[in-house]
Amino acid sequence: MTLGTTSSQAYGEAWYWDKRYAQEPGPFDWYQKYASLAPLLRLYALPHHRILLVGCAFGEGMVDDGYEDVVNIDISSVVIEAMRKKYSNRPQLKYIEMDVRDMSAFQTGSFDAIVDKGTLDSLLCGHNSQQNAAKMLQEVSRVLKNTGVYILITYGAPAYRLQLLRESSSWTIKLHVIEKLLSERSSEREKCELTSPVPLDDDDDGSSVEAVLGKNLDVHYIYVCTKDDSLRQA
Repeated sequence: MTLGTTSSQAYGEAWYWDKRYAQEPGPFDWYQKYASLAPLLRLYALPHHRILLVGCAFGEGMVDDGYEDVVNIDISSVVIEAMRKKYSNRPQLKYIEMDVRDMSAFQTGSFDAIVDKGTLDSLLCGHNSQQNAAKMLQEVSRVLKNTGVYILITYGAPAYRLQLLRESSSWTIKLHVIEKLLSERSSEREKCELTSPVPLDDDDDGSSVEAVLGKNLDVHYIYVCTKDDSLRQA
């Protein structure tokens, strides 16, 4: 997918996604499909948990895998209406038009886990990127239960994401990586590597990760951020 600067700057705007989904109504998976990520997601999000997917990522895959309560939000009314029609026979899936920067319709501490596959990245490509990202992460933290997990799937290396995450809330953070082109038939060794966190110090700026993994890797980074209110009190 190749997009110009003007298009990428509109990633945080509803009109951009309405137009795009109207022109490209077929399914489109950012970064990874559910089957590739499932071994990791199952570690941190259990089937009985209440799950929030920001950006309508792969809710149908999670329900097929046994998840019972998956709420999907998206800024685009076009995609929400399409998903409601497509999955009207799946009561486990709920689709709500909502801006991730303002989730006031949800009460504080509503979800056990939040999964983000490309939504934060989209905001960071747009206008007022830092301000919008901060608003989003504040809302993510608010609607997440204490000890709940925010799972961020991103192209952003630790040098570009760790500080942003740490400044947004009181998290304990684990880092996993997955090859960008990992197939659904990946080997057990690859799945084991996915589920094994990369060593990460509390004050790490990303340099130690580069020392372990190297630079310019063709991977997606997965930050598993566990909300810990006791850190804020300390």
